[in-house]
Amino acid sequence: MTAPFRLHYAPDNASLIVRLALEELGLPYECVLVDRRAKAQQSETYLKLNPNGTIPVLETPHGALFETAAILLWLGDSHGALVPGLSDPLRAPFLKWLFWTSNTLHIDLRQTFYPEKFIGADPSHQAQLRLVLRQRLQAHLAMLEAALATTPGLAGGDTPTLLDLYLPCLLRWTQLYAQAPDAPWFDLAHYPTLHSLCARAETRPSTLAAQAAEGLGPTPFTRPILATPPEGSAT
Repeated sequence: MTAPFRLHYAPDNASLIVRLALEELGLPYECVLVDRRAKAQQSETYLKLNPNGTIPVLETPHGALFETAAILLWLGDSHGALVPGLSDPLRAPFLKWLFWTSNTLHIDLRQTFYPEKFIGADPSHQAQLRLVLRQRLQAHLAMLEAALATTPGLAGGDTPTLLDLYLPCLLRWTQLYAQAPDAPWFDLAHYPTLHSLCARAETRPSTLAAQAAEGLGPTPFTRPILATPPEGSAT
């Protein structure tokens, strides 16, 4: 590597969250496009880095890391930023919501986007799964709104945390991909704390860098449009 970190990415994928973290931390990194249209994430070369065949991978001086939350937490702890310290009372609730975001909210969205990977090719089964997930997501987002509103410092404050990077991306994809076109069920404006979080994220230099690199549009989190990246494809 010519830089200490190499991010294997696809535009507007989970790698976006890691890009934002690298930018926030001011770390030098280089990017390697994972061509999803060519299914490069299933190539022998990529599977040596991540046997799950998922994006992202971050190559570091200590080896290749995969799993978004693991990469984020390692970056934050290694560089003393974006995460509460070990003795900070906010550390425990922060970890709780970081892993909830990764293991619950993100997974529900992933199943919504790719139901065939979880329930098979039958369209009726996929529609049933999406309906169940829509109800789950509505409950989860209401719970998240309440948690952020009642626990100052988790996200949305003057000092950003990893949740300030992770959550706006998930909310972007909820607006773009998780809704039925004939029956939209999510309006960010109905969640004032989450809306404020997204609006604040759009002012950060890390977002501006990601917008240019991945073609995210002028308001990527509050009023997202489909990405028009200079290389690669988001799907």
